Amino acid sequence: MKRISIIFLQAVIVLIGMAARTVLIWFPLTEGRATNLDLFSIYFDPFILYGYATSIAFFVALHQAFKLLGYIGQNKVFSSNSVKALKSIKYCAIALSILIVAAGLYIRMFHNKKDDPAGFLAICIVTTFVSIVVATAAAIFEKILQNAVDMKSELDKNPI
Repeated sequence: MKRISIIFLQAVIVLIGMAARTVLIWFPLTEGRATNLDLFSIYFDPFILYGYATSIAFFVALHQAFKLLGYIGQNKVFSSNSVKALKSIKYCAIALSILIVAAGLYIRMFHNKKDDPAGFLAICIVTTFVSIVVATAAAIFEKILQNAVDMKSELDKNPI
């Protein structure tokens, strides 16, 4: 890949991270329950804190994707570090989907009966589906890359 393409994709990952961070800071202020709360109470709501804890997996996966693009830019795509980055992305996506499903189940079971959780549950379904797709893609790429790394190491041991 051309170096410009790698830099562009890394910039996109940074922008995604910045947008996600902005949403994490801004969203609690606009939530319906936040209208009568002080700033401390808004950000220390247990469900908001759960969202912050869940976002760790998302940001770790973004970091690993950034590192993977760095390996690709350095022509080190067929290395064990690339396989490790893909494995981390896969595990982060699986963890994220499990945590999102848990949040959706919690809201479904314990929501206020006057509230309609359909919008939140729809977002949970979509983001869980996206996480599963990312985990599946990362697993496939990890397996392909691991096979290529194994073949490369075998050729390095026994040259033709």
